[in-house]
Amino acid sequence: MDAAGEELADRVRALLSGADQVEERRMFGTRAFLVDGHILVGARPGGTLLVRVDEESGAALCTRAGVARAVMGARTMGTGWLDVASSVLTDDGELMFWLDVARENAQKSG
Repeated sequence: MDAAGEELADRVRALLSGADQVEERRMFGTRAFLVDGHILVGARPGGTLLVRVDEESGAALCTRAGVARAVMGARTMGTGWLDVASSVLTDDGELMFWLDVARENAQKSG
C-alpha cells in the first residue's frame, strides 16, 4: 500500500474508533474495515476509498463526482462496490458521509 492509502486508512480508523467491533484486514490489496463480518470500506492505493453499498444506492451514488464502480484487477464490479476518488475525500465530513453510507448498507444486510 502506498502512502496515500495508508493515510486514508489512518483517517478511517480514527473515524471508526468508537464504532461497534471494527475489524481491520488486508484484502484484495486494500486495508478493509469490517463490522460483523461485513466489509464497510477499504483504503486503497492512491487514497481511493472502496465502499460497499446496496446495488440500488450504488447506482444513484455513481452519479456523484469522483465516484465510479470499483475495479478489482481486470474486473469492473457491480454498483454495490464503489471507488471514491481521493479528491472527493479532502475533509473528514465527506469521508464520514461515505462511512455512514457503508454502515447503513451493513445494517440492511445484517
